[in-house]
Amino acid sequence: MKKALILLITGLTLVNCNKRQQLNQNVITTDIPNFWNAYDNITSTKDSVLQYKYLDSLYFQKGTVGLEGIRQARNYTPEDYINAINSYPKFWKSIRENTLQAGEVSTELELGIDKLKAIYPELKPAKIYFTIGAFRTGGTTIDSLVLIGSEISLADSTAETSEFPENFSYLKSHFATNPNKHLVFLNVHEYVHTQQNPRVFNILSLTLYEGVAEFVASKALDKTSPNPQIAFGKENAKRIQEVYEIEMFYPNNRYKWLDGNAPNEFGMRDLGYYVGYQICENYYNQADDKLNAIKTMIELDYTNESEVEEFVKKSNYFSETLDVLYQNFENKRPYIVGIIQFENKSQNVSPKTKAITVTFSEPLNGYNTGVDFGDLGQEAFPKGTLNGRKWADDNKSWTLPVELEPNKNYQILISNNFRTENSIPLKPYLIEFKTRKE
Repeated sequence: MKKALILLITGLTLVNCNKRQQLNQNVITTDIPNFWNAYDNITSTKDSVLQYKYLDSLYFQKGTVGLEGIRQARNYTPEDYINAINSYPKFWKSIRENTLQAGEVSTELELGIDKLKAIYPELKPAKIYFTIGAFRTGGTTIDSLVLIGSEISLADSTAETSEFPENFSYLKSHFATNPNKHLVFLNVHEYVHTQQNPRVFNILSLTLYEGVAEFVASKALDKTSPNPQIAFGKENAKRIQEVYEIEMFYPNNRYKWLDGNAPNEFGMRDLGYYVGYQICENYYNQADDKLNAIKTMIELDYTNESEVEEFVKKSNYFSETLDVLYQNFENKRPYIVGIIQFENKSQNVSPKTKAITVTFSEPLNGYNTGVDFGDLGQEAFPKGTLNGRKWADDNKSWTLPVELEPNKNYQILISNNFRTENSIPLKPYLIEFKTRKE
């Protein structure tokens, strides 16, 4: 009996050991000690040539595919790393110990992923890489790789931020929430991204993409999201909905809602996460089959407009249908009234014309502009348009200098990058004309 018990214990130990070993193959942390080895060598010298050499030989060349992935995903250059290392020595010292503890969360991560699989049995395997970047993401994904920016995600309220510039102020508030205590939630959120279909880069699709990951992580772990956007959103739900309904069609407004620090009236970044979360929560609550609702969310095809619209419709989040909301947006857009020098589509424009002035239905902001080629391409775009562009004093017209040739067709696309002070984009306008023979 005693021998059998010993064999049983030994067997269980081997099973648990094998499970940990298998998990350790899927949670890779080797980039972190490599970074600190490079860091120690970089900070030991003021020779910039040597600093870049150490970064490359001790960190980049020894890096995992996860390090390569996060550099690609966030366009990290060697200069980004060297500048970050040299600029914030107090910060790096304050988080070093935290980052070196990344491997200790493996068991918790395993449990979190098991819980995700329980509500989404179709879960495909993915690898989690703990790397160190240069402050552009706490977590992102590429294909089946979860990429954790440990300098953000493993920090806590003790992180030294006195050296940070003003544009890093959001990191100070983020560190105050002790993100290292929420690693499992972050990883499950990012793990969901590895299961989703490719994003479409409009605000609504990006909002849903992030909202699905946030909501599914919350359901899988049976805990409230630790991200402050969700609680803030629920406290300010009505006004956020009103503003989002207007601004989700603005092509230039992404960074007011997601992944940026563009100012908004709420003083809280990334509120698109809350909007997406709330849409998903509404959809889930109305569904009879909860597991199928999770499956629908994760497998949503963002390239299929009908599928996205049906999902949003069932959530009953918006005050009107997307079609009505879009028409409301179109009705508010400024537009080009006409051209001062000639009528658009004229076939008899003087080739001696030296400028084209477009007039707007209302004043624009006086600095955002955008011109592009029409269908006829670069050949039909006038020369001499770079220097001398100017706004009228009232911002109700804009002048473009041109050099024209006789008997030639021209096109100029005035794009929606023009906008009002409230960021409402201009309706695009194609200028088409032909010069007469001279």
